[in-house]
Order: sequence, then C-alpha cells, then structure tokens
Amino acid sequence: MTRALLVENMPAAPAYELRVDRLGLGDERFEIWALPSPATPHLETARRVGGLRGRNFELVEHRVRRRLAAVGIRPMALNSEAAVQALPEDAALSLGLLFRVLAPMRSRERMRSVAEGVEAMDREEAAYWLGMAMHRPNPRRVLTALRVMLTEPKARR
Repeated sequence: MTRALLVENMPAAPAYELRVDRLGLGDERFEIWALPSPATPHLETARRVGGLRGRNFELVEHRVRRRLAAVGIRPMALNSEAAVQALPEDAALSLGLLFRVLAPMRSRERMRSVAEGVEAMDREEAAYWLGMAMHRPNPRRVLTALRVMLTEPKARR
C-alpha cells in the first residue's frame, strides 16, 4: 500500500497514542507518541512527545490516571507488558507537556505546583507550550521558563 493511499484513509486530526511499559513490579513507564497523520505531514514515523517513570511518575500518578479515566482509558486493564492505546488530542497535549516539564525536576513542592499549573491550562495554552518545547532549538530553556512561571516564588525575609 502506498503512503498516499494510507494518508487518504487516515483522520484529519493529529493522532497520538499512549504506551505503557511494565518494567517490573510497581515500575511502569508512561509515554505519549505522535503518529503520522494528514495533520502532521512532517512525521514519517512515530515521534516521542514525552514520557515519565520512577519517582517523578509516582508523584503525579493519581493525576495521570484520573486524566486518562476521564477519556475512557484504564491502563491497569491492559494486561501485556507493553500496552498501546489511542489517546485523544486534548489529553495527549496536557500529558505530554506534563511529562516533559516534570522529567528533570527533583523538588516535590515545585513538582506539585507545576503539575497543578499544567492541569489548569486550557487546550490552546498546553498546545502552545508543548509546541515550543518540541520545535525550538533549545527546548530546555522553554521548559525552564514554564517551570519558573508555574512555581510560586519563595517568601522574602
């Protein structure tokens, strides 16, 4: 089947998927991937948007599972070691941004503030920040700016 024929049969919206890898007992890696679609002609293959595991994932796991349950996805119901499921665009944008911004963080309080800020973002704002983080030459600067904006300043003495 040619690529043109495949593109004709695909929906016109960006396509995303959630990949859950079970690496051990109580150790899961959640990743968001962007898939080729007519809305993303620059993608030839799937592209990783963001992922999280370990301590940082455990701190926001309840938020992630609540967001997934709101769109009808239950990762616990997937029985294989590596599970893949289609994800709506709105959920993919906010979760992808959440995973990217939290991955290098260590402070629990700041992570909580950032997670609450990302949850409070509407679709357009999350899409803007995720696009900036994915398509800029220095995405670390963009993510650092977002972290600074979403964390509360310390009280001055």
